[in-house]
Amino acid sequence: MDKESIKGAGQKIKGKIEEVAGKVLGDKELELQGKADQLGGAVRSAVGEAKDTIKDAIKDAKKI
Repeated sequence: MDKESIKGAGQKIKGKIEEVAGKVLGDKELELQGKADQLGGAVRSAVGEAKDTIKDAIKDAKKI
């Protein structure tokens, strides 16, 4: 698992906490920030997964 995937997962969790806190407190700005963090985390996770896929493809190519 790539570091970006781990960081992305953490960012998504942080964003969800912010979103829920914003809803509970009635703070729309915090809620929106949480949603933005979740989206950023999802992108970061996708980048990490892409890196893993590329690394695996390179390893497989070297076996040939």
